[in-house]
Amino acid sequence: MLSESLKRKIIIIAETDERVIAQISQQLLELGFTHCLLAKNGQEIYRIVRDYYDNSDALGLVIVSEDLPDCSINELRQVFSGSQQEVFVPLLLLKNDSANSDVAKIPSANHFSLPKKTYTAIELGLTVNFLLLLKNEQQLRCKQQERLLTQLAERKVLDAKLKYLVAHDELTGLLNRNSLEQHIRLTLNRNSGKTFKQESVLLFIDIDRFSLINELEGFEVGDRFLVQVICLIRETLNSTGLLARIGSDEFCLYLENADMATALAWAEKIRSALDSFRFMMGKVAYSITVSIGISTLKSAKFILHPGELISQAHQACCMAKSNGRNMIWEYSSQDTVVKERHRDFFWVPIIRDALHDQHLFLVFQPIVNLMSGDVSHYEALLRLRTEEGTIITPTEFIPAAERMGLIHGIDLWVIEHAIDYLAALPDHLANISLTINLSSVAFQDKSLLPTIKQKLEMTWVSAERITFEITETAAVDNFQQTSLMINQIRALGCRFALDDFGSGFSSFNYLKKFPVDYVKIDGQFIQNLANDETDRVLVRSMHQIAKKMGKKTIAEFVECPKTIEILREIGINYGQGYIFGRPSEQLLAINSLPLTNLLPKQDKLRFS
Repeated sequence: MLSESLKRKIIIIAETDERVIAQISQQLLELGFTHCLLAKNGQEIYRIVRDYYDNSDALGLVIVSEDLPDCSINELRQVFSGSQQEVFVPLLLLKNDSANSDVAKIPSANHFSLPKKTYTAIELGLTVNFLLLLKNEQQLRCKQQERLLTQLAERKVLDAKLKYLVAHDELTGLLNRNSLEQHIRLTLNRNSGKTFKQESVLLFIDIDRFSLINELEGFEVGDRFLVQVICLIRETLNSTGLLARIGSDEFCLYLENADMATALAWAEKIRSALDSFRFMMGKVAYSITVSIGISTLKSAKFILHPGELISQAHQACCMAKSNGRNMIWEYSSQDTVVKERHRDFFWVPIIRDALHDQHLFLVFQPIVNLMSGDVSHYEALLRLRTEEGTIITPTEFIPAAERMGLIHGIDLWVIEHAIDYLAALPDHLANISLTINLSSVAFQDKSLLPTIKQKLEMTWVSAERITFEITETAAVDNFQQTSLMINQIRALGCRFALDDFGSGFSSFNYLKKFPVDYVKIDGQFIQNLANDETDRVLVRSMHQIAKKMGKKTIAEFVECPKTIEILREIGINYGQGYIFGRPSEQLLAINSLPLTNLLPKQDKLRFS
């Protein structure tokens, strides 16, 4: 049984005898074929087939008489054989009874024959069914071949694209970092001989503040911007050197057999071209600058790996950025940023190990009430003890921790251990309070407030026994966020002190709005207080303004009795310094220091 889709195929009846045409039409109708077309000669067969050339699936077969006028059966059979991308249409030949028929002698896979005068309806039905199934199978085979050819073509295109992407950046078409390193490695291999001097330079080009365009306009616009920048750089270089993209907005230009003077000249051309470039987005024009770092193979250190050359150029680029951007900088191992980065990588494993293995510990320095002589509270100071027993102060490792993203862990460690220390004190020291230093980025950590709250609840330590210190510069850098966080922590009952007060230029303006309880006057104004009238005037002004705002003052770096007298005369509330006690792990050791002979008898200090 044929499917309905096969019965809807068009059957062309190519015959001139009206009786035969009527007979075939009737027999086909009884078999379920209703779409029949008539052709009186060979040309009409070709015309009908041409009409369906773009839809050859609709054609079923051609029933053609052997003696059809203007028709070569052998030619017809060859044209409709489906070879050489021609249309495949099976032929049912109605041959004459003559034994000498030429058609009968020529074998073919796309036709079948029946005797024109003696065939039966059953024979016609079986033959038509067979030829339609043959055509259907041929169509399936052709589609499979087309699909296979398409897949092969697509795979070749994909392979070519993957091979291209292995060596190039997809967005800009530039070489990628791997390809750049391969080119540099070839240079290094050629220059590996001991008597052969290394040449060539590398420019590291970084677009200044490119992230702002992505943030303001979106990544799609950012991509268009990068493409225009690369077109401008290529136009400027005029095929000089190898240009590669190694980061989102970072590019390298490798100039082989070039000296530093040549590199500086090309760098200035690129910088100037981009400095005058304007990227239009609607009515907004974005101007950009670039920072360029330059490293050379002809250096004091013999370079063995391409990554070293790229790293040096990148470090030079960082120096250009840190010195104001839109600059060109030559690499030097003596640059501050270079040394700083080496120190950072030195400190990272030490800090991680210290946090993990409990090599951090706290020491405590007294803060004394200058009027009564009593210890008001203690400042908790962080120390790091190496495996060899060396004690390291925070000034050595905290800057590295801030730059390398480890400072939040240190902040939380100090808070937790300081509160644990208070909770472990005996009952007769339950009045002891601590000041805890927070880093400049502490308030950017969302876990800070929950940690403090949870720790206070777990230890039952009164929040009033804790004062957090934050430096003035850190407070000013993010005033709104810092103020909000301070108010939230103060709501728990904790207090705050503004450290290094007076070191900034907007101290009094911010102090007016800043929610702190204590103001710690920067030690630079205290150390020479006895000999500098200007310092005394400034300290007096700071104290009076702080007092007017309801804040108490603490003087840092108090080191001599004369300074104590001046501070008491000014009215400073508290003092802190080596004269009162050095940082120590034990509070009792601090309390036992013989300091009562520092002032006249009526002003002797008393320690609780």
